Amino acid sequence: MTRLALIRHGRTAWNDEVRMQGQTDIPLSDAGYLQIRDHIGVALNPELAGFYWMSSPLKRARTTAGLLCGFAPPLEPALMEMNWGDWEGRTLADLRAELGPALQENEDKGLDFRPAGGESPRDVQQRLKSWMSDIAGTRPGITAVCHKGVIRAVMALAYNWDMMGKAPVKLDWTSAHIFELDRDGSPRPWKMNVPVGEPLTNLS
Repeated sequence: MTRLALIRHGRTAWNDEVRMQGQTDIPLSDAGYLQIRDHIGVALNPELAGFYWMSSPLKRARTTAGLLCGFAPPLEPALMEMNWGDWEGRTLADLRAELGPALQENEDKGLDFRPAGGESPRDVQQRLKSWMSDIAGTRPGITAVCHKGVIRAVMALAYNWDMMGKAPVKLDWTSAHIFELDRDGSPRPWKMNVPVGEPLTNLS
């Protein structure tokens, strides 16, 4: 049995501007760099001790992973953010003004929501299923630094959520979310919202 901990990258300028990043290779902002450095205090949470590290190839994830684990971990293309196609760099407010009710109709498709020229969450799940099947049983624990869309896609599989209506769990995007992988790679919830860092007050 393998436990899979998913951690979202730190902040970027596009996060602060509420722009859709997708697979556009935006680096961490200075604030994002400090967020990751300061968030973990001086040690990782023991819940993540001994885990093997991996990262999305995108800069914002690679830099976050390096700050957290202290080295450059192997890169895994399956961990890349959902491709938002023609909408990358746009804001949701701009798209609502441009597309009107058509955007809401698209969003109401849940797992089959698809940005123009991009991927759907179901597409993301398909590439993640293949990857999780490959890693299941290979190591006791794996930490993967990735993206919000990836974490939501795995959560949807784990909770059998169709991405319609309210999410089954409110996720803290500065925390790790840990799943257990069955032999075939199917994820099950284990612990959500696990602090990434050991609080300074808990250290002697």
